[in-house]
Amino acid sequence: MLTRTELLSRHCAPLQSGALSEIQVREQLAALPDWNLHDGSIVRAYRFANYYETIAFINALAWMIHREDHHPDLVVGYNRCEVRFNTHSVNGISENDFICAAKSDAIQAQQFGSGAA
Repeated sequence: MLTRTELLSRHCAPLQSGALSEIQVREQLAALPDWNLHDGSIVRAYRFANYYETIAFINALAWMIHREDHHPDLVVGYNRCEVRFNTHSVNGISENDFICAAKSDAIQAQQFGSGAA
């Protein structure tokens, strides 16, 4: 299992192996307690004070995920954003998903302080 700090220091890379097992995913989720396993993805809901903060988070997130070349599914509302990562090329969850999840948390914490749904 990688720590949050280790995840933050890494970048997404082409995968040399397949998806993580469910046991590996659940163990890695311990480093990201606000994330959950749901329907083959790791998922987190973020809450914000208003639409402007929601869109500001999404813009910062878009920059990061473009740089990492690893894109989540997003569900966006007035004061919330659900982020859902999985790796389509391995038909499951990979280390890249956890790297981007940790970086998503860092963006939210840096811009707005902590706040999960």
